[in-house]
Amino acid sequence: MENWSLISLCVLLALTARWAVSLSSYSGAGKPPMFGDYEAQRHWQELTYNLPVQQWYFNTSDNNLLYWGLDYPPLTAYHSLLCAHVARLINPDWIALHTSQGYESITHKLYMRATVLVADILIYIPVVLLYCFCLSEGSAKKKVSTMLCILLYPGLILIDYGHFQ
Repeated sequence: MENWSLISLCVLLALTARWAVSLSSYSGAGKPPMFGDYEAQRHWQELTYNLPVQQWYFNTSDNNLLYWGLDYPPLTAYHSLLCAHVARLINPDWIALHTSQGYESITHKLYMRATVLVADILIYIPVVLLYCFCLSEGSAKKKVSTMLCILLYPGLILIDYGHFQ
C-alpha cells in the first residue's frame, strides 16, 4: 500500500497524543482514603494477583468490595492479572496484599500508563488498522480519515491516559 508513510504518521500522532495526556495527574491523586480510579486499577492488580479467581468478585476478609471491588468483566480482570505479574517483577510492593493500598509513586504511575500504551499498541491500534484498511470500504483517503478519527477519539484518550491511569 502506498499510504504506509501516512498511516505511520497517523499512528505516531495518536501515540504522541496519548503520551502527552499521560503527563498530567490522575483522578484522586493524593486523596485518601480511596485515591480515585487510578487506585482502583492498581488495586485490581493486587486482588487478581493475590487471590484465587473464585474470590475476585466476592466480599471476603481479603477482598473488601467497598474498597474498589472488582466490578469489570473477567477479561478485564485477567488483563489486570497479566499486568500484576509484570508489576511483581518490577516492584512487588505495588501489588502487596493490603499494604499496597493507596500506593503512589512516579515510577508506578509510569508503569500504569505504560500498561495502557502497550495494550493500545498490541491490541487496539492493530484492530483499528485492520478495520479501516481491510474491513471497510471507500477510498484510501476515507480509510485514513476514519483511522485518524478513531485513533484520536478524545474520550478514550482522556479516560485511559488521564483519568484512570
